[in-house]
Amino acid sequence: MPRRDSLWFHSGFRLLWAGDTVSQAGTFVGITVLPLLAATVLSATPGEMGLLTAAENAAFLLIGLPAGVWVDRMKRRPLMLRADFARAALLLTIPLAWWAGRLTLAQLVVVALLVSVGTVFFDVAYQSYLPSLVGREHLVEGNAKLQASQSVAQVVGPGLGGGLTQLFGAANAVLATGAGYVASGLFLLRIRTPEPEPEPHDGTPLRTQIAEGLRFVFGNPALRAIVLCTASGNFAGTIVISMQVLFLTRDLGLSPSGVGLVLAVASGGGILGALTAGFWTRVIGQARAIWLVPMTTWPLQLLLPLSQPGWSVALGVLGMVASGYGIVVYNVAQVSYRQAICPDRLMGRMNATVRFVVWGTMPLGGLAGGALGELIGVRSTVWTGCALMAVTMLPVLLSPLRRMRDLPVSPPAPTTADPADPAPRTPPGPSASTPPAPR
Repeated sequence: MPRRDSLWFHSGFRLLWAGDTVSQAGTFVGITVLPLLAATVLSATPGEMGLLTAAENAAFLLIGLPAGVWVDRMKRRPLMLRADFARAALLLTIPLAWWAGRLTLAQLVVVALLVSVGTVFFDVAYQSYLPSLVGREHLVEGNAKLQASQSVAQVVGPGLGGGLTQLFGAANAVLATGAGYVASGLFLLRIRTPEPEPEPHDGTPLRTQIAEGLRFVFGNPALRAIVLCTASGNFAGTIVISMQVLFLTRDLGLSPSGVGLVLAVASGGGILGALTAGFWTRVIGQARAIWLVPMTTWPLQLLLPLSQPGWSVALGVLGMVASGYGIVVYNVAQVSYRQAICPDRLMGRMNATVRFVVWGTMPLGGLAGGALGELIGVRSTVWTGCALMAVTMLPVLLSPLRRMRDLPVSPPAPTTADPADPAPRTPPGPSASTPPAPR
């Protein structure tokens, strides 16, 4: 049975968790369905697939830094609500255009770009909202539960997306993604935990506030190494993702439902990672979890391009399971540290700065993947991305993190407890449930 101070008994977190779970499920349906729609219905080329992948993440590069300043100036939950409902409305235009016989690849790219704008604001607001909702002493537990939902969505979403595409067509299957965002918004509407008022804007110029967030992130050696590791990993991973559907359908000969099944099984590693992340941070230390787990799991993604039609597809699945496991353990450790050491007034800018860098490399990776796919072929591009992924942990491996077990946490500011939570809160700060560590 969970302890009485567990987030299982926190009503606000339960609603956030439920909303995030259905939203993530819809997102991973969309991640499968949109590329399938482009590849199988609109006959997209490798270059066009790279462009679509880039559009899905381009907003982090375009508006990531100012978004953090704007998030710090307003309440986070209302901003998340607007982002959810806007993304649902945008995605609805895809089946409407399909039913009218006017769907084009250009529309897919534009919708993907605008949805990514909503995702920028939702994600920066969401990671900034969690500490004020649950208290910093519960960040590892909260992030682990939310990562578990994401990992389950990675299993359910691709399989569901492939099945819906097989049964109803890819354009109609996009409705499931929009429905996930609507459901997320409805859960967020029910949260009653008071949210602290943002600090009044003092007239400081936007550029000065952006610079403050940059100094906080890159002035911390551990945080700087983590950002460089994550950014290079996302660049390499997006090269692979941009060609993944083409590789599975054209090189390995899988059907849409087969693609969904492979991606669902491969995502099981993420679930295991979310379930065991807390164990690893306790046993080996949070600092070691940030470099040791990636070092032993990420290179195994090289098994993916070794796959051939037939039984050896299992090699690729094994590599994806291992790398997915390592990515989730790494993410839980480093995100929790990042949230723990940052003062509330900088939370939005810190998260936006990190997202600007680490997600800003993803559209570049998508474009690089598309260009390489045209020049050297799909399989060779997958080889390139996986080889780069195998060495992306070098920044944290060569940083001061390698000589640490745990990391010091700065004294955080007080937070608001959930009035519906019957368990008394301990003072914010390092505790047994939140080992000191970086993200």
